Amino acid sequence: MKNLFTAFIGKGEAFLVAACPEVTEAAGQGITREDALRDLAGSIQSVLEYRCQEALSRLAAGVEQTVVEVP
Repeated sequence: MKNLFTAFIGKGEAFLVAACPEVTEAAGQGITREDALRDLAGSIQSVLEYRCQEALSRLAAGVEQTVVEVP
């Protein structure tokens, strides 16, 4: 399953910078467009993994954990 996110790319001082409005904590940069998007994708993944870990750490004991697929 692929997750699709919006990316905005603009010129920074020395590099292209990329941002994602759905995951505002994520940002990327690179010399090329592809580099900036790859860096942004890694940043999005890191933020989402962190959010998941934080949410799981707050679950009450005995709560069922499962997976739901979103098309």
